[in-house]
Amino acid sequence: MTNLTSSARPPISSLLLRWAGIALVATVWISATLFGLYILAFYAGALADGEMEKWNGILPRLYEQNTPAATAGMGLHFATGGIILVLGCIQLMEGIRDRFPAVHRWIGRVYVAASILAGIGGLIFIAMKGTIGGTVMDIGFGLYGILMILAAIQALRHAYARRIDRHRAWALRLFALAIGSWLYRMDYGFWLLLADGAGHTNTFSGPFDRVMAFFFYIPNLLVAEAFIRARKTTAAPALKIGAALILIGATAFLCLGTYYFTKFYWGPAILERVGM
Repeated sequence: MTNLTSSARPPISSLLLRWAGIALVATVWISATLFGLYILAFYAGALADGEMEKWNGILPRLYEQNTPAATAGMGLHFATGGIILVLGCIQLMEGIRDRFPAVHRWIGRVYVAASILAGIGGLIFIAMKGTIGGTVMDIGFGLYGILMILAAIQALRHAYARRIDRHRAWALRLFALAIGSWLYRMDYGFWLLLADGAGHTNTFSGPFDRVMAFFFYIPNLLVAEAFIRARKTTAAPALKIGAALILIGATAFLCLGTYYFTKFYWGPAILERVGM
């Protein structure tokens, strides 16, 4: 009996990976929801107040009066981006997925549609106007938009075909991409704090800016791929432990960043919008 009980227990490596994943998802849910609310409060608030110039405070040239099509594309990107940040973490909750499958499916449809529209909105902006950082940023951000659209379509396609494992893998990739805009600002914030902005220029064409044109989403995809492969039952314990350590490191980084940005940026903007 003792041997049967012991063999039924999940290995330590599997438990470590599971709890590391839960900790990361919880951290991302709190942080991404706060950032999503900030996006809606700041950018949608500026639109409602007729003060579109505020859009340029973070990234110059987002709003210019003589490029209405590009502005519309970026507005679509911001609006749907806030939605996917809030909804994405809900989709990762096993309790909701298992106990309320209809809710999971309907939120999933909205999530996929918003992800596709966010990607299209960003691509419209790049095609009509180009990014402030030039060709390298155009390529990096354009690839980001294409990958987001691809991941959304694949997640939906496999869901309808009942290929659940593939659906969940693509859903994780989509979520890793969806949080890119949030991590982009967080990475810049840390770099300005720790390195005084070395390699960054006002035109976003410095060495650090060129790296960031790709860095805000490629590492996310690598972490997602590591997690997708490590959680397979056939994965080696060393792979599971390695993936868990990566997730723990990412969680610590996000906890620190969430505290810093909520205190100085996101929190004040949200509270200002709600009149507190």
